[in-house]
Amino acid sequence: MSEIKILVNNSKAKFLYFLEDFLECGIELKGSEIKSIRQNGASLKDSYVIFKNGEAFLLNMHVAPYEHGNNFNHEPERTRKLLLHKNEIFKMEKKAKEKVMTVVPTKVYLKKGRVKIEIALAKGKKLFDKRETIKKRDDERMMAKMKKGIDRQ
Repeated sequence: MSEIKILVNNSKAKFLYFLEDFLECGIELKGSEIKSIRQNGASLKDSYVIFKNGEAFLLNMHVAPYEHGNNFNHEPERTRKLLLHKNEIFKMEKKAKEKVMTVVPTKVYLKKGRVKIEIALAKGKKLFDKRETIKKRDDERMMAKMKKGIDRQ
């Protein structure tokens, strides 16, 4: 099994959306972007995927400028092309349109020295769904605390 190192995680995605149909894809980056991402200089907050002319693009992913870069440094929030096969793009676009869902990135990681992005179909949660998620998380914390307390005795 190949070693995977998670560089950026979109923690808000699980809270804001119901996620399904995960897919791994590559991303077209410049040299200064790779170096910046490896130094944890990226954020997936408010980023999403669009499909245009049979291609997939990632919008609003913030990659901080590389600190040792020169005047040829990259733009922090430029549109980046996702590297997928045509049939994968077609299937994902079709599912997103059918189910009226959006496609969001969930994490960025290194796999065999290459930067990969995991994307997923996402349907927005309503306020009561978010409250339910918070309640579940709090209950799990309480159960873990109780179990930890019992283990110590």
